[in-house]
Amino acid sequence: MSEFETVIGLEVHVQLKTRSKLFCDCPVDWGGEPNSRVCPVCLGLPGTLPVLNRKSVELGVRAALALNCRIAPFSQFHRKNYFYPDMAKNYQVSQYDLPLSADGFVEIPREEGSLRVGLARAHLEEDTGKLVHFAAEGFSGVDFNRSGVPLLEIVTRPDLRSPEDAYDYLKVLRNLLRTVEVSDCDMEKGSFRCDANVSLRLSGSEKLGVKTEVKNMNSFRAVERALSYEVSRQAELIRSGGAVVQETRLYDAASQKTFPMRSKEEAHDYRYFPDPDLVPTELDRVWIEEISAALPELPSAKAGRFQRDYELGFYDAGVLTSDPALAEYFETAARACANFKTLSNWITVELMARLKESDTPIESSPVPPEHVSELVGLIDRGVISGKIAKSVFALMCDERKPPSEIVRERGLVQISDESELEKVVEKVIGEHPGPAEDFASGKEKALGFLVGRVMKETRGQANPRLVNEIIRRRLSG
Repeated sequence: MSEFETVIGLEVHVQLKTRSKLFCDCPVDWGGEPNSRVCPVCLGLPGTLPVLNRKSVELGVRAALALNCRIAPFSQFHRKNYFYPDMAKNYQVSQYDLPLSADGFVEIPREEGSLRVGLARAHLEEDTGKLVHFAAEGFSGVDFNRSGVPLLEIVTRPDLRSPEDAYDYLKVLRNLLRTVEVSDCDMEKGSFRCDANVSLRLSGSEKLGVKTEVKNMNSFRAVERALSYEVSRQAELIRSGGAVVQETRLYDAASQKTFPMRSKEEAHDYRYFPDPDLVPTELDRVWIEEISAALPELPSAKAGRFQRDYELGFYDAGVLTSDPALAEYFETAARACANFKTLSNWITVELMARLKESDTPIESSPVPPEHVSELVGLIDRGVISGKIAKSVFALMCDERKPPSEIVRERGLVQISDESELEKVVEKVIGEHPGPAEDFASGKEKALGFLVGRVMKETRGQANPRLVNEIIRRRLSG
């Protein structure tokens, strides 16, 4: 039993997929010239009045329903006051004690039983601006293009017990949010950002330890590594008689370490109070039911259906449904293929490896799903061997042609003519009497050598099943 128990809670900020900002009509677009997508409202200039974006509330409700949250019929925006240069008005509009939704959960699928992660809340707020540091010139600039962009902040309960749990939770959460189309969840563009709270306590204790907050993590793997370092750092500090200080720390990807940033603020430090320029939000129950009815099939349900309808294992179904675009790709291919297990292997192993090498999303795959189905069909009908299929698949990726066309152009059809193969087998046996005698005397390993020589003689085009049968028949007497 470990000396300490790790306790982790995550705060994920998700940029909602709206065309305009939370309280004004400035466009929400990634990139662009600094401070080119701002107006008096999102800059908080005197005399301006914010107006709540209805679409952001709709997307917030969609996400909350998918997260099994209780939707609040009445919610309210507060001003979160702080003096950093990334908000021109020196406060952020967020939700405090009356959030949009609360008390949800996310299930992390595990073959031995799922792990349920409780959600304390999922509330709406506006994003802040972005500091840009010009080290050589000795100053920093502020880009307010991002300020006012609608966010959904999803806060877990302290239910995660390892960095690996945190990694898995983020993957499941991202897939869920992309499936219900509330965000593209692109970490590189900052539309899916995570802060982590981590503490240690003695194993068996109910009392939580002092927590630190870790920021500046731009990938799932970075979150896992930052938490692993922080767990080790805190454990070593406690063992040596030191005390963990409640603070915010930054993660440095180059050194894979965390460093102090500032002391951790509490809620009272922000001096929350209701925003006097925004009326409370009341949601119509019929509207919520309409949003719920329009939700697509969620990943967990889809994984179960893949196991039932396509007779796939837990792992294969989980991989295929880990991304909505990948699941759609498989289902499109499956419409023209009955060998679902082999189809799954070609997509999750061969195709995904190719796409990873070139950093290409499945939506931009050079091989359409129908071509993968066709390739599996050629193998199943004995037109080409599995070995030839790998060469054909590489050409499919490079030349973007259907497999049947590649096979025809290059003369790659599998040799399944028994009389033709018998001649090749006789030749190989005559040239390699030693291995032939070994196999005839019961040494099974010699068969692999003989089959390999036949495949070499036929440039890999011989039907390996027939070759095995012919050699066994020829040498069994």
